[in-house]
Amino acid sequence: MPGAPPSDEPLFGDLLRFFRLRGAWTQEQLSTRTGVSVRAIADMERGRARAPQRRTAELLAAGLELSEAEADGLLSARRTSRNRAAEQGEAPCALPEAITDLAGRAPELARLTEVGDEQQLVVAVVHGAPGIGKSTLAVHAAHRMAGRFPGGRFFLDLRGMDDEPLPPADAAHLLLRAMGVATDSIPADGEHRLARYRSLLATRKVLLLLDNSATEAQVRPLLAHSPGSVVLVTSRNTLAGLDAVVRVEPGLLDRQQAVDLLSAIAGAERVAADLPAARRVAELCDGVPLAVRIAGNRLAGMPASPMGALVTELADERRRLSALAVGDVQVRAAFATSYRHLRAESAELFRRLAVIPGTDTGADLAAVAADQPVEVAERALEDLLDASLLRAGTSPDRYGCHDLLRVFAAELLTREEGAAEAERKRATTGKWLLDKAVEAALGFRPEQPATPGEQFPDQGAAADWLAVETANWRGALRAAVLAGRHRLVLDVATAMHWYSDSRGDAELWLEVFTAGEAAATALGSVRDQAVQLNFLCWTVATLFGDPVRGKELSLRAAKAAKAAGDLVEQGWAEVYRGAVERMFGDLPEAVRRVESACALFHRAAYGTGEALARSFLGELLHKAGRFEEAVAAQRQEIARYRVTMADDGQNLGVMLTRLAEGLLALGELDETMAVVDEAERLFDDSRAATSLTYVRYLRGVVLTRRGDLAAARECLTGALVGIPHPSDEVDVLAALGDVDEAVGDRESAHDHRAKALELAERFDVQSMRERADRIRSAMDAAVAPAGARSTP
Repeated sequence: MPGAPPSDEPLFGDLLRFFRLRGAWTQEQLSTRTGVSVRAIADMERGRARAPQRRTAELLAAGLELSEAEADGLLSARRTSRNRAAEQGEAPCALPEAITDLAGRAPELARLTEVGDEQQLVVAVVHGAPGIGKSTLAVHAAHRMAGRFPGGRFFLDLRGMDDEPLPPADAAHLLLRAMGVATDSIPADGEHRLARYRSLLATRKVLLLLDNSATEAQVRPLLAHSPGSVVLVTSRNTLAGLDAVVRVEPGLLDRQQAVDLLSAIAGAERVAADLPAARRVAELCDGVPLAVRIAGNRLAGMPASPMGALVTELADERRRLSALAVGDVQVRAAFATSYRHLRAESAELFRRLAVIPGTDTGADLAAVAADQPVEVAERALEDLLDASLLRAGTSPDRYGCHDLLRVFAAELLTREEGAAEAERKRATTGKWLLDKAVEAALGFRPEQPATPGEQFPDQGAAADWLAVETANWRGALRAAVLAGRHRLVLDVATAMHWYSDSRGDAELWLEVFTAGEAAATALGSVRDQAVQLNFLCWTVATLFGDPVRGKELSLRAAKAAKAAGDLVEQGWAEVYRGAVERMFGDLPEAVRRVESACALFHRAAYGTGEALARSFLGELLHKAGRFEEAVAAQRQEIARYRVTMADDGQNLGVMLTRLAEGLLALGELDETMAVVDEAERLFDDSRAATSLTYVRYLRGVVLTRRGDLAAARECLTGALVGIPHPSDEVDVLAALGDVDEAVGDRESAHDHRAKALELAERFDVQSMRERADRIRSAMDAAVAPAGARSTP
């Protein structure tokens, strides 16, 4: 136990350690009582952090249960420590200690440490969102470069987020003192002081870290032209007006990097003992380094508390930002300092972005959410981008917001505008998204294609909007499902049918059409149930490769369609049943079902359905090996369709693809390529990504047979990107294996075929078993000669 407290103006760390030991508390226990991290307490006691913030000192005094006189003594020791550090040249311009657990910043660190030019001053800017780790990164870089600067290494906090940032002349005063200029020799006039600063710096090669800067105007006077010197500038603003050689914007940590950081702070054993919970903590911290550090310090300060308790706190959005606080370090406070510097219109838009379901937006959607004119919203978005409260999206006209900032915006919206108004804006924005999604999707109906002059002048424009806004309209659909807005949900699901045919992914359409079927059931519409069950059958059988479940859905769809007396939906149920039977390998039954569909569509005078069903019959002929008959059938339907449905490029492209398959089987390579060219153009115009991948597969096969193996490999490799159908992926991988073998790359051929075989064997249906048999035969044929040669 300690005796009397240290005397003779003790340093803060000495007095802190005395009071802690007097109370018989460990550093971990004091951390739990105060919220100050164990690491910070240890650094203070060792003298590594001599001058903590006043708020931190007050928290420690309360946690130590000090008397008023003792608390005053601790605060006095804080001032003493700060003054001594200043006298020794360690503050305010000494580089802070670099933390040892920098995570996920190797590329950015390399870019910063490589800067330098012996002939001129070099400026590097590190900018980004609050809490992203700008200062930590810059300090690390400064320490790595320190040995290159004999004239000194200086750090200065420009207090850019304060109500009154540090003026350049005051900054020059601090830097002159740090360079050894006596106080009474520093000019009183600001301009003269800056001139003295520039004159002195011109003769020295220095490293200057200007942290937390507000504007270019604050930084420029401090950029003396000193050859060989480097100035690192950090800011939440982009400082686009500075002539910087390097600009670095640290991004969010990925989940593994965040887990690694948690391990470094909370302890590797602690994290390894409950890795799923640690991963969930990292996920809920959204890759924001400040949030991960706070979570790690909270875990370190609560060694007996299960990690799951923190997960529970963070999982609740209403409590998440409150949970991400330790002592005077808070994620919410870091965000708030940026928010309070915004113009009124920008602040309004920021908090209203919380009603947008997805993680990014364009100006039109932001304007709807904020209830602002588009031009006002555009300016506000740029303001938020400059302030790093938004990040650049996937294209120049998109803006992204990470999840913790979105939670913060939602808090602000509820607090400043009220819960009722927040909900009204959320519903209005969701309705706008879904109405626009319906309008865009309906442009893909073959009977009523989009016409020039509408909001979406062609299918390409509609497809682009639906693809870019998928997360937003999908989120709005989920909200409508939860709100019981059955009519709106059903309208969206129904409109998506023709668009979904060659776009999107399996999980999306399973969610959309499942919601549509539930909405139809809730509305009591048997006919709409049939429609949605048919869509679900197609999704499950074609996209998920599950014919068993697909058959069940087709039977339910047929029953509902008959109950509703709807011939068209009965026809589609037969078409999808035929597709399922083909997957099972029962071609006669598949033909019977599709012929039944043709008759039903004919009775209903539904030309589109009849044409597609007859084209499907041609595909079944191809499947049976009757290639000439298949080609003749496809030619007939294509000729008829060009006359009756001239504007329907999407379905015409499907028929052309089927024709190309038959021509390829007959060895008509030139005509196959001409047909593939037309189909690819049609699919490209309407952004039919799924169909494009298969057309490119066919092109790759033609090129292979022509002997143009380099072009074939490039084409087939491109077709693999984003390929949605398992059967198509198997075909492309197998074709790549053939190309690899033809060029003598046996290892790659084996790898591609092995992947194709593994995928094919996942599906216990006849069509996939046939593919698997062909792949095994190719693999056996490839290894047999080598085996024969190796036999003694």
